[in-house]
Amino acid sequence: MIDTNIEMTDKIGYLLFKKGIIDAAILEKALAKKANDKSKIKRNLAQILVEDFNFDNDAIFREVAILYAFRELNIQVDQVPQNTIEFIRDKIKAAGEQVKDLMLKHKVIPFMYDEKVSDKLLIATIDPTDRAIPKIAFGLSAKKYEVMFIKKRDFEKLIDVVLPPENIYLQAIEENEPDINVAEEDEDALNEDELEAEINKSALINLVEGALLEGVRIGASDIHFVPQSGKKTNILFRIDGNLQLWHVQEKTLPEAVIAVVKDRGKGLDRFEREMAQDGFIQRKIDNVVIRFRVSVLPMVGIELQNKYESVVIRILDDRKVIKDLGKLGLEGYAKQAFIKAINKPQGMVILTGPTGSGKTTTLVAAIYQVITPAVNVLTVEDPVEYVIEGARQLKIGYKMDFDQATRSILRHDPDIVLVGEMRDKKTAEIAIKLANTGHLTFSTLHTNDAPSAVARLYKMGIEPFLIAYAINVIVAQRLVRKLCNYCKKKVSNFDEEAMKSAGLNIAEWRNLDIYKTVGCEKCNRTGYKGRIAIHEALYFTKEIREIIVRSGIEVDEEKVRTQAKKDGSFNLRESGLEKVKLGLTSLEEVISATTID
Repeated sequence: MIDTNIEMTDKIGYLLFKKGIIDAAILEKALAKKANDKSKIKRNLAQILVEDFNFDNDAIFREVAILYAFRELNIQVDQVPQNTIEFIRDKIKAAGEQVKDLMLKHKVIPFMYDEKVSDKLLIATIDPTDRAIPKIAFGLSAKKYEVMFIKKRDFEKLIDVVLPPENIYLQAIEENEPDINVAEEDEDALNEDELEAEINKSALINLVEGALLEGVRIGASDIHFVPQSGKKTNILFRIDGNLQLWHVQEKTLPEAVIAVVKDRGKGLDRFEREMAQDGFIQRKIDNVVIRFRVSVLPMVGIELQNKYESVVIRILDDRKVIKDLGKLGLEGYAKQAFIKAINKPQGMVILTGPTGSGKTTTLVAAIYQVITPAVNVLTVEDPVEYVIEGARQLKIGYKMDFDQATRSILRHDPDIVLVGEMRDKKTAEIAIKLANTGHLTFSTLHTNDAPSAVARLYKMGIEPFLIAYAINVIVAQRLVRKLCNYCKKKVSNFDEEAMKSAGLNIAEWRNLDIYKTVGCEKCNRTGYKGRIAIHEALYFTKEIREIIVRSGIEVDEEKVRTQAKKDGSFNLRESGLEKVKLGLTSLEEVISATTID
């Protein structure tokens, strides 16, 4: 039984109890803990609930903020102006390391001066009752200040922007600046002893580890190590689909740089320089395990004594896995068709598009919509890119290749199957068989659009009636760059010639609010930040199935396209233009990424 005088003895506890956030048992335990707290700085009930009973910080302290009339700082961190970011950074720097450490420990941050009271500093914190706040305010030289409540996740995002974590490997290179030059090599053959000596230079190890760390932190999808003549190696990051030069390692044999990459990974032979190799690297970065897929290919250089190799490292960050279909960019007919197809008990869902178009991301998101403990989900991928919770992902190796794994899953009692890619007739036949025998099957193909995927399967030798009745939907996908929200500018004058050549009627666009690129610090002067998907969905209606079944020596793709349009489907160009009308991307980006059918 709760004491009737609880409101008088602990307002926080009474409020949280009355709102149903905590129950009577928890309240009694927390009050007992508070009463027996012998620490020098006694904690209030809210702090005890968060620290000792694992209650959500925001749920508790939002109520505390309301109780004591603290304002809440509601922000979208990616939309905070750059001058505000600079103000916070300068304020923290001016306060000194001791105050900075105190702010990070207690999760307190100066935000800005009050617009109405010019000398009043607004200080945001995840716990407005923290007794360290006055000391921090004094360290910030605040004559007047107001404490505001900020959600914990917003604080953490803001701190990451204001004080991005340092790259300790690159810092070590700058501080030590070791001499990594190698003596001139006049012999026709590579001198392995000198190469070994150069490889052992810590600067190269720091460079490779620094590239892995930096690539993850800036959101790159791939890291490229490209040997150049004259003892140079270019290191590039693929960001938002485009390669950007990050670093040029000069006066160092490219073989040494590549050898260090191989040494940092598993399954790679440093001394093999004339054969393609695949390996992997795993690192814990910012307390998250990140996997890297490494591809090594021999390449030709103009210096015949050198044995050059190109290395591409794919960054596999499970934090980027999308589990919510709403975040994929599917709209209108494509969204309706896709959801309808994946919720059928059997049949095939095919994603098509070039490498790097986000097919796997979309399929993984789809699987998360249908996966439950009651179904057996098997995946056959080579390689496995993302770990799917609740699925059994088969391990491909030299004792079980892709074809063997695909054949074996038929005997493993599956309900839902993901076949990474239909590479040939054998794989396609097994996938189609699974779809025809009561299994929901997901897979990918490399074709330009959805109707041409039908023709591709037909040319592989799959019977028309199997194609027609096994497949639920084929979705073609592309990724287009998203306009930077900070600098995009409304288009006032259209390029009539460009629009005419793209088949667009300029009169239809004049009254629309569409935007173009400008470029700023936030988007690295590119005008784009992030990417979004555009889709073309070919849902297998009765009419589509009849067209395929009646195919003669080849599938009539134009008939399929015409019928799909009648059903309400947009092609890729039309889907992209819808994103332009929403102000998400530019006309130029959509036109360059799609073709006129």
